[in-house]
Amino acid sequence: MRKILIMGGTRFFGKRLVERLLEEADNEVTILTRGETADPFGERVERLHADRTDAGALALAVGHTRWDIVYDNICYSPDEAAEACRIFAGMTERYIFTSSLSVYDFSSEALTEALFDPETYPVQAGGKADFSYTEAKRQAEAVFMQQAEFPVAAVRFPIVLGTDDYTERLHFHIKHVRKGQPIGLPNPDAAISFIRSDEAAGFLYKLGCSSLTGPVNACSDGTVTIRELIAMIEQETGQAAQMHKVTADEHMSPFGIEQSWFMDTAKARSHGFRFLKLGEWLPELIHELNSSID
Repeated sequence: MRKILIMGGTRFFGKRLVERLLEEADNEVTILTRGETADPFGERVERLHADRTDAGALALAVGHTRWDIVYDNICYSPDEAAEACRIFAGMTERYIFTSSLSVYDFSSEALTEALFDPETYPVQAGGKADFSYTEAKRQAEAVFMQQAEFPVAAVRFPIVLGTDDYTERLHFHIKHVRKGQPIGLPNPDAAISFIRSDEAAGFLYKLGCSSLTGPVNACSDGTVTIRELIAMIEQETGQAAQMHKVTADEHMSPFGIEQSWFMDTAKARSHGFRFLKLGEWLPELIHELNSSID
């Protein structure tokens, strides 16, 4: 029986990860939650109640339980990472931290793990509010890789999409095209990576069954430019998009990157991981979302 703790398991790909783990009877799954978001798991999971950002509450909730795997989907600062290193020292066999494509600078070339080395990156203390999202994720990775006494894998995901994306980033574009509203796109020809929410959950699950550690990129095979994505939406809706370099803030695209930003997954693939083809599922997702939007 594997004892597994998930921090961030009540929505989006974290919820899908719980569902995947529960498919196997030999997984004893516990989710750590503030109790503010309902979940559908009933008696199939154990629950610990604590605010992930409150180190004292986290330590009290976790107690002296030993874990085979800890999944941390909601660490956003070096201080939170440092507390996790302290709290779970000697208490877990494996720690999987959800990081981000954001640790990389923009590039016209596919981004490899070696382009950001958390083992040599200077660590600074601080909370989420003290850093940009990019720097917070870099710092969290650096803390885990330099201070953790247990094996850590840091999964670098790009933007995650799905029908369950509560941020509705792809919905934004579909709605704007349908309503004829302007979409702010600094560089429509910038290429970007994506991953689907169930694919992200599946990767996390399989990573928990492997011994792979350190940073690892995970994204669907292939890239798409923002212009190509908008063209898919135009084809689906039958309406022309109103693209502008600059618009009012509320109309600026959540995908409005200034340069290309996509990852190489050779490391993951060399360890036997496989990914979905972006060009196959993205049009299908656009169709599904467009059909569901009023």
